[in-house]
Amino acid sequence: MRLVPFGPTDHHVPNVVAGMMRIEEMSDEAIRGLYDACRDAGVDFFDHADLYGSSRHGCERRFAEALNLSPAERDEITLQTKTGIVADDWHFDHSYEHIVTSAEESLQALGTDRLDVLLLHRPDALVEPEEVARAFDHLESSGKVRAFGVSNHTPRQIDLLKTAVTQPIVANQVQLSITHSTIVAQGLASNMAGEEDSITRDGGGLVDYSRINRITLQAWSPFQKNFFDGVIFGAPEYPELNGLMDRLAAKYDVTPTAIATAWITRHPAHMQVVLGTTNPQRVADAAAGSDIPLTRPEWYGLITAAGHKVP
Repeated sequence: MRLVPFGPTDHHVPNVVAGMMRIEEMSDEAIRGLYDACRDAGVDFFDHADLYGSSRHGCERRFAEALNLSPAERDEITLQTKTGIVADDWHFDHSYEHIVTSAEESLQALGTDRLDVLLLHRPDALVEPEEVARAFDHLESSGKVRAFGVSNHTPRQIDLLKTAVTQPIVANQVQLSITHSTIVAQGLASNMAGEEDSITRDGGGLVDYSRINRITLQAWSPFQKNFFDGVIFGAPEYPELNGLMDRLAAKYDVTPTAIATAWITRHPAHMQVVLGTTNPQRVADAAAGSDIPLTRPEWYGLITAAGHKVP
């Protein structure tokens, strides 16, 4: 498992992350089996959110109940959670009260005395950066949260937060896969009039901005075709891509899942891949792509086979 720098800190983390959004209905034994598979593969970074589960903090509670980690074992892992989405009367809330209350509820649900990372889950159009700063300051000074970041934020939204927030923004969790790769492809298609990828979206230059500002990009839904349209593996609309992934999988003696992982981890931005699977074997398959040295022709071949035009 390859370790990568985590934001501007001197801390290094695995470039594959275990997402815990689907564990609520699993048995204790199954959750422990998934956890053990992650640890065996070198994945010691676990991603949560207050939203995950049939009730707020549901998956966080199941994680703690099923694993009952000792203090020593807790110290061996990184726990990250997110806040800001409110399911009741669906809205977004980055107020001081909501951030602090949710973080404290996550601490209780996870049975831990600190969160290693807290992300703002989605942008809040009504955000007041001073409120976020006050919440972050309180959580940091009280020892309840060690690092802060965002999810699905544009460069300008991050800049807005930084007008008041003094802590480093260590991570931005965004959707990215070979086929859902506009944040990469729009840079390649820049100045290509008439090409869909040449249109600036999400503030433009998200990947470059993150590299300049030493923000770790965390790729969620790394195997999805588009927003929520199913996985790319075996998808009939991507025969060329699947054929190439199969050939590369044979070359590197791994599965196509590892190749899809490697396409993201090969990028010099040192991204993390956030898995959503509850299948221990798929965790191992994905982790095998952590450090596959795809060549430039292989990397560009994959994004071209996904339908993006490379000039």
